[in-house]
Amino acid sequence: MYKRNNNQLLWVLGVGLVLALSGCSGTYYSAMEKVGIHKRDIMVDRVEGARDAQEDAQEQFKSALEQFNSVVQLEETDIKRAYDKLNSEFEASVEVADEVRSRIDKVEDVAEDLFAEWEEELEMYQNRELRNSSREKLQKTRARYREMLSSMRQAEKSMDPVLRIFQDNVLYLKHNLNAQAIGSLQGEFASLKGEIDRLVSKMNQSIEESNRFIEHIK
Repeated sequence: MYKRNNNQLLWVLGVGLVLALSGCSGTYYSAMEKVGIHKRDIMVDRVEGARDAQEDAQEQFKSALEQFNSVVQLEETDIKRAYDKLNSEFEASVEVADEVRSRIDKVEDVAEDLFAEWEEELEMYQNRELRNSSREKLQKTRARYREMLSSMRQAEKSMDPVLRIFQDNVLYLKHNLNAQAIGSLQGEFASLKGEIDRLVSKMNQSIEESNRFIEHIK
């Protein structure tokens, strides 16, 4: 993450908010560069943000699975309270999933701008050897980035089946607030657990790719 003094940080946050609302990425980058923050720094920060969002999502989905398991094990008849707990976990899971998607989109946005700028600046070189060296670094960085982005997108997609299963069962519980509904959910637990296990595995791969990319670009 960026390390700036408080005045710079407040200024950056203020400028960032205004420019984010206006949707002008070029002006935003120019403003950030005035305080020594370049596209590469922004990209690293956003990759770290996407990585952290995936870690948060892992924890939330694990929590949701534990709550689901506690619901299907219920022996008492307090189905309304069980539904409220499960629905709360589902809503929290949707929220973290949206945050993961948003973070990955932001990584992709700044990466496109960074690589486009790099391509343009290659033509500014007078020394052919330096230009070729820079072009080679661009190609390697772009290749690493594509591997990382692919891993991120796979992790992102792995959230969808979990959310679909979760939503179906929350709705079913809502529409059938009785003991029979709890019994029918027991068969869904294994399916949900399998999807969440796959999701966690995909996200771990994506997080590892993100860490490798951060080390490379730094």
